[in-house]
Amino acid sequence: MRFTKAGLAAALAAGLALTGCASAGSDTQGQTSKSLTLGNVLAPATFEARNLNWGNQSIYFQAVYDSLLKPSPNGKDVEPHLATKWDYNADKTVLTVKLRDDVTFTDGTPFTAEVAAQNLLRFRDGTSPQRSKILDLADATAKDKTTLEIKLKQANPAFLIYLAQAAGMQESPAAFDKPDVKTNPVGSGPYVLKTSDTVVGTSYKFEKNPKYWDAGSVKYDRLTINVYNDATSLLNALRGKQLDAAAVGDNSILPQVEGAGFKLNGQNLNFAGLLLFDRAGKTNPALGNIKVRQAINYAVDTDAMMKVVALGRAESTRQVFREESHAYDEKLNDRYNYDPAKARELVKEAGYPNGVELTVPTSSAFPKQLWPLLQQQLGDVGIKVNLVDVGQNLIADLQGQKFGLSYFTLQRDANEWQLISNMLSPTATWNTFKYQDPKVDELIETIRTAEGDARDKALKELNTYIVDQAWFAPWYSQTLYFVTNAGTNVELNAGNAWPNLWNITPKA
Repeated sequence: MRFTKAGLAAALAAGLALTGCASAGSDTQGQTSKSLTLGNVLAPATFEARNLNWGNQSIYFQAVYDSLLKPSPNGKDVEPHLATKWDYNADKTVLTVKLRDDVTFTDGTPFTAEVAAQNLLRFRDGTSPQRSKILDLADATAKDKTTLEIKLKQANPAFLIYLAQAAGMQESPAAFDKPDVKTNPVGSGPYVLKTSDTVVGTSYKFEKNPKYWDAGSVKYDRLTINVYNDATSLLNALRGKQLDAAAVGDNSILPQVEGAGFKLNGQNLNFAGLLLFDRAGKTNPALGNIKVRQAINYAVDTDAMMKVVALGRAESTRQVFREESHAYDEKLNDRYNYDPAKARELVKEAGYPNGVELTVPTSSAFPKQLWPLLQQQLGDVGIKVNLVDVGQNLIADLQGQKFGLSYFTLQRDANEWQLISNMLSPTATWNTFKYQDPKVDELIETIRTAEGDARDKALKELNTYIVDQAWFAPWYSQTLYFVTNAGTNVELNAGNAWPNLWNITPKA
């Protein structure tokens, strides 16, 4: 097998509606066996454990690998998995983890604390987009066969959750240096990838691991994950009963999906709007001016955006923290009520009497109806929007600081420290220009170690500050849907657009 480019390129790779129904069949002994076929918009960029991504790609890795901990559907808590017990020292810089002693990789290699330590350090030193989450990892060592000691440079309130995601995935050490490590995963997970039947970028075939240590948790004998590069091909597959379940990113097809007999399971996970990355004005001095960033917020009619772009399936918000977060403040949603006159005034006060020009990347992954509305609304207040089609290079271009702002839908993590680490901190993945503000840095350090009321107060102050400073221009939280047929149950994951694999189950 040969892999396509990582990131958005995988999402846009050719993925036609595939043949083959999702149903029960008969195995070689004549016994009924169950199959699960899922539809996804992303192919895995790699199966090499140290370089794994998460999000839409997580479903592939949960099939072949076990993580040290298991993520709970609420997005905040973790459960035992390869690790059975864990405990921090007083300042939460040393984590002692007790591991199972009965787990073997599919190549016969035993899972031990030494293996776990190697995997953690390799992930920290790898190239995964998720590696920034565990940069606090100083060292990992085996104290004995089943005891792992993890030393952190400083306390990290979300570290346990990271051990339940990409950073905690465990790969056989015998596979580390194999030439096919990117395409032929060797884990201890519930399934084994059938490389001979897999078509890279299009369809991934898995079979049940016959020696899985937690066999009772595996509800299907076969798993297929098909990749679709557009809403039409996904809709055709759903209408053709080729899928049991799928993540639907384009709400325009939902009426047809529901008409085809699928249940719409929705949650408000992401926020949609403009990410104003270049707050120092490196690519465009105007973005470094707080009044221009505030003008962008005032200029957008979020009600119109929800109606035209989200098709009414969304909730208005002007903040990136979730409603149930201690950082959330209902009053902040009125901070930038639609006010074109105020926006025009701010642009002039910022020193741009003749207006501002902004360059915004576009991609086929974004809704087409967005662009004329955005150009009109910003143009009405003196902000000219020049659109540049970046094709499959969107993620790479944003991470490479080629654009100072972009439309995007970004996950609002249930755990506040995860959100901070993903969007706000100087090392955050989506703080692409690594912008620093002394006030933000101070509050982040308080939140790192504070507890109770002190932590909640700092969270609320942080949220208020970044809203006032217009770090972002959020419009709404769009309802995301994971659709299931009549034979499939699902428990959604508040920490991810995809449910955990084991939370997708057959109806009795």
